[in-house]
Amino acid sequence: MDRRKFLKKAVNFGIALTTAELWLNLATKSAQAAKPVAKASPVKSVKNPDISVAVSADPDKNTRKAVEMLGGMKKFVSNGDVVVVKPNIGWDRKPEYAATTNPFVVAALVKLAYEAGAKKVKVFDRTCNNATRCYASSGIEKAAKAAGAEVKFIEEDSNYIDTIINGVSLKKWPVSKDILECDCFINAPVAKQHGSSQLTLSMKNLMGVIGGNRGAYHVGNLHRWIADLAGTIKPKLVVIDASRILLKSGPTGGNLDDVKTTNTVIASANQVAADAYACGLFGKKPETIDHIRFAYEMGLGEMDIKKLKIEHAAA
Repeated sequence: MDRRKFLKKAVNFGIALTTAELWLNLATKSAQAAKPVAKASPVKSVKNPDISVAVSADPDKNTRKAVEMLGGMKKFVSNGDVVVVKPNIGWDRKPEYAATTNPFVVAALVKLAYEAGAKKVKVFDRTCNNATRCYASSGIEKAAKAAGAEVKFIEEDSNYIDTIINGVSLKKWPVSKDILECDCFINAPVAKQHGSSQLTLSMKNLMGVIGGNRGAYHVGNLHRWIADLAGTIKPKLVVIDASRILLKSGPTGGNLDDVKTTNTVIASANQVAADAYACGLFGKKPETIDHIRFAYEMGLGEMDIKKLKIEHAAA
């Protein structure tokens, strides 16, 4: 082999080696950064399911598919309805931290409501951190407005009406006027761990539509009061965002190491059933979460997953 051919081969080999090393490094970094991702179960056709579960990497498609499997949004929203979509916007966190509802899930619900004939769709939450920052950081304000929703703040006392609860322990509490007067209430929580209630799912998310001193719940009988609220405030539709779930350090989060990607959206017309199913994402049984058990004992819904009809699909 002459010198020119040798140099040409050496250069080509060097380029190939460098390229291979580059791809190897990228693949290694990608593997290290990857989180476990739930795989969709084979499609199971179920007539009139109690719970629908959609799994894919697209939260918009998951939301649409989950609602579709329940019978479509027209089953819950009629022409001319005023609809409230209530996400978890409680914390000044970006979506990737799983402390707030995925903005794509919220936007999809707003669009579906309008497609079903809603006159107006409102999106709000009573936040724990500064509302302006929470609405912006979560991405929900921007996504909901782009989908046509009225995004509002509800801190003022005038937004609440003293309401008879008639619970086992809780008898009266101020509730959002918008929730009480809307035609369709859609509860859209994010699934996450909670330091006080173990998990925060749809029933715990109801604390974002009440006024008054919510701190009293945490020093009182938290689980009983959550169940009592659920007996009075009943959404027509529950859509649980489990695109990413917060496994610990909830409800605020703040560390990506505490987040697991599950690419899942769960929908149900019953809040007890929805929350009971979502417990499985955390390796928990619903009967070990007191407010779910209390709500079941009050006759608000079924928590035994084996007795529920569940439809799974890839979106």
